[in-house]
Amino acid sequence: MKILGIGNAIVDVICKVEDNFITQNNLTKSTMKLFFDENEFKNLLINLKIEKTVSGGSVANSIVGLSQLGNKVGFIGKVSDDKFGNNYEEGLKKENVEYFYSKKKEELPTGTCLILVTPDSERTMCTFLGTAGKINEDDVSSDAIKKSEIIFLEGYLWDEGEPKKAFDKAINNANKVAMSLSDLFCVDRHKPHFLNLVKNKLDITFANEQEITSLINAKDFDEVINFSKQLNKLVVITRGEKGAVAINSNEVIESDIKKNLKIVDLTGAGDLFAAGFLHGYINKLSTKECLYKGTEMSSKVIQQIGARLLN
Repeated sequence: MKILGIGNAIVDVICKVEDNFITQNNLTKSTMKLFFDENEFKNLLINLKIEKTVSGGSVANSIVGLSQLGNKVGFIGKVSDDKFGNNYEEGLKKENVEYFYSKKKEELPTGTCLILVTPDSERTMCTFLGTAGKINEDDVSSDAIKKSEIIFLEGYLWDEGEPKKAFDKAINNANKVAMSLSDLFCVDRHKPHFLNLVKNKLDITFANEQEITSLINAKDFDEVINFSKQLNKLVVITRGEKGAVAINSNEVIESDIKKNLKIVDLTGAGDLFAAGFLHGYINKLSTKECLYKGTEMSSKVIQQIGARLLN
């Protein structure tokens, strides 16, 4: 298998809202908030009109993108044997993703992410991890990991306790490890751990400019470049309007964004960028071509609703 993703198995529930919904519910626009109380989370959903539901999760979105590009891929993520869990598994199978997880009835339901899309196309996420956040080392197949050229992890999955053990098991059995830092709140919450991963454990790190700047407390982007050069690993950074950059030792390669796009929804832009880049990487394209493929994939997904490319 080319790439095995390991991440939070989350069903995305996409709803369009006005800006005042964000303020009224004390949410911060364009960020992700974790909900620990199931009832509080359900109350948010009560009056909303659901546009669509999709088997989501950051790495799962990337893995589906890789499958759509014709790569042999798999995914590990914890769901419960419930309606959303069944939907989740079916959704992946339809996309030709091999699902390495046997679901059973869990105490907590399958994880859900409410994606609130405001008129400016920004998305604000509210996540109830449910059983996805309870992943442990027994849920992670060493065999599947060893048979994959690369494993792709997400920062969202990392947490103290059982998830960390699952993470460590995956890294220790992997041939190569790629990881996305996922979100600024993840970086700020786990800074020393993430810094250790980036410096010592990962072969490829995906981040946006905000995340990597916070990770190393950089004053400007030059500091980020210098830090990345010293790692002797591949660091891939998306910079919004400024395009994307890949740093590998002293090699710094930049790529511009595509112009004149009709942006509908930014959900999944980073996930699909990673899919395009990894597609190039495992198919031995040049770093410049990898960046180009990442940009192409993210450009497509932001011109539609949701984090999956419509076939």
